Amino acid sequence: MTTTTPEAGPERRRGLTEATARHAAGRAAATLGRSVAIFVPVFLVATFVTFALRSLSGLSPARIQLGEEATPEAIGRVEAEWGLDQPFLTQYANWFTDVLHGQLGTSWVNGADISTLIGLGLGVSLSVATFALLIGVVAGFVLGTVAALRRTTLVDRAITGFVTVISVMPAFVVGIVLVAVLAVGFGLFPSAGYVPAEQGVGPWLAHITLPALALSFDVVADVARQLRSSLVAAYGENYVTGAVVRGLSPRRIFFGHVLRNGLGPALVTVGQKFPALVGASVITEWIFGLQGFGRFANDSAQAGDVPAVQGVLVVSIVLVVSFNLIINLVLARVMPASQRGV
Repeated sequence: MTTTTPEAGPERRRGLTEATARHAAGRAAATLGRSVAIFVPVFLVATFVTFALRSLSGLSPARIQLGEEATPEAIGRVEAEWGLDQPFLTQYANWFTDVLHGQLGTSWVNGADISTLIGLGLGVSLSVATFALLIGVVAGFVLGTVAALRRTTLVDRAITGFVTVISVMPAFVVGIVLVAVLAVGFGLFPSAGYVPAEQGVGPWLAHITLPALALSFDVVADVARQLRSSLVAAYGENYVTGAVVRGLSPRRIFFGHVLRNGLGPALVTVGQKFPALVGASVITEWIFGLQGFGRFANDSAQAGDVPAVQGVLVVSIVLVVSFNLIINLVLARVMPASQRGV
């Protein structure tokens, strides 16, 4: 006859917990490996195409520094100083090596370090984009969840109508309205400018709230619609029917089955939105007087500053790749289907 010691139960539970943790770590490592295997070639191809921008554009630092009347000898001298007289692949290898070390080159216009210039603008844009994403995810999650739980009711139709309206409202129009009403009319927020967080969290939040609100409408609409659709679809799956038959509570069914399996499209939407919020907010930055990443990209392109534009594109590629990698890891953690590779 076999006897079980009192310690056997806790030890077995600890063993199961450790096995589960190792299994989860293995899944995360496998997902990370697959993502890196995809993103590394994408990054290499994207950076190569980005570097080819100068050759395709036909622009030269000599034209910017010396003007259109520069002699061929003067142009050749300036281009030699910038290393543009070397073979294309040699230029690319040198540039890519610098990129891997965090050096994005020197501006053709003012000779400033591009990494420094981008860092200044990126701090502003990341602050606004992160806050806008937070607002959009929270509001979109609430609206999408309520619409799914109250599907086919008046509440569902009202939320669907609301998100449809805000989805077609351009961010610059929303920004102008917010400035007129909340900044000028009620004086609740500053109408323009930016204060770094190091100078005070309160002033920093006050300056980024209105531009973040203006940018968040599109995120709210997309997250709410995607989440509502996927949750409604999840409620129709067999595993939910089985959970109901087993007598599980609606709360447990929602959080344990419906939500976990319905988060995928909404998370993918979030992954696509964040890089766009950082780089595609030029007009909004103009409205609110922000010297952000998008405005720097626009000014560099208009000035023909090819190294600055290349730096902007490299940073944008890194943002897209990094954020999608994070989203893939989150999907592998919260969605059973993605863990199985479905």
